[in-house]
Amino acid sequence: MSKYKIALLPGDGIGNDVMDAAGIVLDKIGLDAEYKVGDIGWKFWISEGNPLPERTIEMLKGCKCALFGAITSKPKEEAEKELSDNLKNKGFVYSSPIVKLRKEFDLYANIRPCRAFPGNPLNYRDDIDIVIFRENTEDLYSGVEFFPLPEELRETLMKYSTNMAQYSMAANSEIAVSCRILTKNGCRRIVKSAFEYAKSNGYKSVTIVEKPNVVRETSGLMLRESRDVARNYYPDVELWEANVDAMAMWLIKNPQDYGIIATSNMFGDIISD
Repeated sequence: MSKYKIALLPGDGIGNDVMDAAGIVLDKIGLDAEYKVGDIGWKFWISEGNPLPERTIEMLKGCKCALFGAITSKPKEEAEKELSDNLKNKGFVYSSPIVKLRKEFDLYANIRPCRAFPGNPLNYRDDIDIVIFRENTEDLYSGVEFFPLPEELRETLMKYSTNMAQYSMAANSEIAVSCRILTKNGCRRIVKSAFEYAKSNGYKSVTIVEKPNVVRETSGLMLRESRDVARNYYPDVELWEANVDAMAMWLIKNPQDYGIIATSNMFGDIISD
């Protein structure tokens, strides 16, 4: 009997090709594992109104880990149009299965290494060794969105933010709102993970990438918690700070200067790509 169960979630399109290629590597490694294929992706949205069926979640609970390929994701209206006829107008709303997986299993740390192996002719440089820690459960990806804007929410926003005045002439039916929500716990644990990795693997610095000069409250929270974590727990690892737009430039100009980068969900998605 195999020691571990590993879930294979190929998903859609190129995800199947990725899984086939990964299978070659897994066969060579010869892991003592049993592989279980799970249902996920666009065809299950079309046929069942759920791109991540509950049976797949239950299967994952019995697995040691999962290997995920890729999924198709489309805007709300386009997704509704592709539903099977018997599911249309039944209240089904598409949501990303990968985002749901992250929430379901609290997969808060998306760790993305980017290393140049010396001698590879495709290298931009041979001395790149960056690991990005992207918070994976909060931010604009948490799905707290509204369209049209509920009147009660509008009244609350008008009451607590003078900046809402610029939208006073727009009807609720003309306003869409996506909430960027960060918590102290979410900020601290991704930053601690980054610092712990830096300490354990000999990196001298952790760079926090945010935009506190514009997105003041949420990025400001991330920056304050990062400073507190660095000061109180990791005095031997330098804390660097960078705005996300500047970081996009520095990663092209001087990628060799950076080791560990930590940031929130959307910025981490952009920077790591």
